[in-house]
Amino acid sequence: MAEKPQPVVVLYCQVCGLPPEYCEFGPEFDKCKPWLILNAPDLYPDLLQANANEADKVSDQLQSTGISSADSGGSSEAKQEEVKRLPGGKIKKKEKKEVIIEKVVRNKRKCITTVKGLELFGVKLSDASKKLGKKFATGASVVKGPTDKEQIDVQGDISYDIVEFITETWPDVLETSIFFIEDGKKVPAA
Repeated sequence: MAEKPQPVVVLYCQVCGLPPEYCEFGPEFDKCKPWLILNAPDLYPDLLQANANEADKVSDQLQSTGISSADSGGSSEAKQEEVKRLPGGKIKKKEKKEVIIEKVVRNKRKCITTVKGLELFGVKLSDASKKLGKKFATGASVVKGPTDKEQIDVQGDISYDIVEFITETWPDVLETSIFFIEDGKKVPAA
């Protein structure tokens, strides 16, 4: 009988998260060089020859900073939480805390007011839609928008009163963080 093929074990760079063959195309090739010299010297022999002394200095610096950051404790963990890295070395941006209100016209006369971004302020969207529906005596529901993020759709044109209602009901939401989308442009509500 034939042997079962074993899965291939792929080595990934500890700096950028890419396989070592692709580190040179990544965003942090200079930071990857010491790691590559230690862990994958056969892939980049020119690095080994040209930068033998320089690589030792850099690796010593990396080791010394690793030890000193372990002594500080919480500060290195906080930095890692602030910057989230995706595979391939891409940095995930934090979402801005802002509420966006957009009025969509359908069937020439009917309007839908869309409220996006309330969840960034710690507001439960289901509770918010109930309160909006009761306040303005209209239908309100939580739906997924085109970017797969949840938003509140309220029937009718309530954009004139909604800013005051949001700031009174949820004091964490400031009036300076509420924006309207008018004619495709973002306009501050304040």
